[in-house]
Amino acid sequence: MKAVRIHAYGGPEVLTYEDAPRPTPGEGEVLIRVYASTVNNFDCAARAGYMAPYFQYTLPLILGTDVSGVVEEVGAGVTDVSPGDEVYTRAGVYRDGANAEYVLALAADVAAKPQSLDHIHSAAIPHVTLTAWQALYEFANLSQGQTVLIHAAAGGVGHMAVQLAQLRGAKVIGTASLNLGFLQELGVDEAIDYSTIAFEDVVKDVDVVLDLVGDDTRQRSWKVLKPGGILLTTVPPVPSEESAAAHGVRARLIDTAPPMRKTLTEVASMIDNGQLKPHVSTVLPLQEVRKAHEMIESRHTHGKIVLEVVH
Repeated sequence: MKAVRIHAYGGPEVLTYEDAPRPTPGEGEVLIRVYASTVNNFDCAARAGYMAPYFQYTLPLILGTDVSGVVEEVGAGVTDVSPGDEVYTRAGVYRDGANAEYVLALAADVAAKPQSLDHIHSAAIPHVTLTAWQALYEFANLSQGQTVLIHAAAGGVGHMAVQLAQLRGAKVIGTASLNLGFLQELGVDEAIDYSTIAFEDVVKDVDVVLDLVGDDTRQRSWKVLKPGGILLTTVPPVPSEESAAAHGVRARLIDTAPPMRKTLTEVASMIDNGQLKPHVSTVLPLQEVRKAHEMIESRHTHGKIVLEVVH
C-alpha cells in the first residue's frame, strides 16, 4: 500500500510518501480501507519527537489519528463489524496510524460513520471530538450556567469543544486571532483577540479553562479560574499540582480517550440530528501531507485539514 511514513523525527521534511506493507488484522482487529484521514497537532508533535517519551514508537512510523473509510477485512473473533461497513474511528496514537491506504483498528473502537456526512467530513471528527468530549463532559462535568474559556477555540479541538459546551448550556469564551470571524459564526458568547487583548485582563471567575496552547497561555490561565474550577490541557507536561493548589483549583492533562465506539456512536447521532457540525477548512491529497503539517504549525488554521486517499 501507499503510506506516509517517518524514518526519523524532525520537521515536515521527514514525511515520506512511499510503499509500505499492508497490515493484516489480528484477533479483535479490523482492517479499514482509508478514504480520508487528517493532520492534528498531535501528529505534528509525534513527528517532531515530542511524543516519543510517552509512546514506545518503532520507526518507520505512519502518523494519522483520524480515519473514515470502509472495513476491508476483520480478524478472528470480530462479529459486530463486517467487511463493507462504512466506519470512522481514532486510530494510531500508540502504533501505525491512518495516513495510508489501509489502517488497523480495534473492532471495539470502530463506529458507524455519520449517515449525513461523506468520508471527508467524517474523518474530521474522531480525535478532536473525543478530546473535547472527555475534557468537558467527563473530566469537567460541564453543566448549564457554567462558563468555559477555550484557548485556540477556532482550531480542530476548539471548534468542536465550543459546540459541545453550547449543547450543555454553558457560556463560551473563546480566544483566537485571525479567526475571530469563525468564532462568531460558531456563536461564542465572547470572542477575544489574543493578539491585541490579554485575556486575563477581561476574563474572570470561569468554571473551566480548556487550554489547547500550553506554555505562557497556561500559566496566565490560573488566575481566571474561580475557586474549585478546573484547568484541562492537551499540551504536555502535566500541569503543576503546586500551581493548581496555590490557586485553589484542579488541573489535568487530557491524555486518554472515552470509550470510543460508545462516544463516536453518540456523536454520529448528534451530527445526524444537526446538533454538531465539523468544519473542514482544507482538503489535500495524501501526497501533500507536508503542506498540511506546515499549515497546522502556523497556528492560524481553523477547523480541520483533511487528507483524501484515492484508491
